Amino acid sequence: MKLAVTGATGFVGGRLLDCATAGGHEVRALTRRAMRPRVRVEWVEGSLEDREALDELAAGTQAVIHVAGVLKAPSAAAFDECNVGGTERVIAAAKNAGVSRFVHVSSLAAREPQLSMYGASKARSEAVVEASGLSWAIVRPPAVYGPGDKETLDLFRMATLGLVLLPPKGRLSLIHADDLARLLLRLADPSTPNGLLIEPDDGRAGGWSHREFAVELGRAVGRRGVALSMPSGLLRAAAGIDQMVRRSGAKLTKDRAAYFCHPDWVADPAGAAPPGLWSPEVSTPEGLAATYQWYKHQQWL
Repeated sequence: MKLAVTGATGFVGGRLLDCATAGGHEVRALTRRAMRPRVRVEWVEGSLEDREALDELAAGTQAVIHVAGVLKAPSAAAFDECNVGGTERVIAAAKNAGVSRFVHVSSLAAREPQLSMYGASKARSEAVVEASGLSWAIVRPPAVYGPGDKETLDLFRMATLGLVLLPPKGRLSLIHADDLARLLLRLADPSTPNGLLIEPDDGRAGGWSHREFAVELGRAVGRRGVALSMPSGLLRAAAGIDQMVRRSGAKLTKDRAAYFCHPDWVADPAGAAPPGLWSPEVSTPEGLAATYQWYKHQQWL
């Protein structure tokens, strides 16, 4: 296929680009900055605000995979401008180009839109896709990890010290970025059924408790991992401090703390991919160990 991809310069989008080109697909990818040439990739300079660039991105492709979005923003309006408005503009470009297949990367946070501005914006973006008239698929990934991920790097750093600070007690699902990329590519195929809303995971029924996740992180780095569940008030206080100190560079914002405190971020089995369409290939213990080795090789740890 020839695919249009937004968010290709980010973590998930980058792994998607690798998987797509390795599979023989041609990719037209949106970028805000000049990028080095690479085989099977045509870079389109622009942003989600640039309608002309989005039209160029979608032209002549068979499917659009919309990965781009913001995890952190100062207000609900700022979240909506990118996560909702950006989705609307990408859909418009797909329609202008006559592209019928649209794959949208959402988040499990959309399941609980009352918890955070981010989750609310993702829920609204899903509604935009569902009303688009295109043949669509929506994916709500759980926690995504893998080589190149900067969001989980701090967890690995803590694990090397033997202590992993986590949100209040709860459970979560995980997925390796390469498994997510394979799912997105499968969904981009125009023959895939319309109207799929998928909550994928690593195949572990019931997900992982925070303690179990800490233990696996410890094993990955060769240490005994101990989880320390932070009370919600302390987590929110830490978010306030992080924002004061690192300002726009803060990783733990008050909005993120709000949904981190929710006890259930386990993928719903009812939202699993249809049988035969896709299944995960990377077990979490294997994936965490490989990710740790990648961090070490890159001297991130």
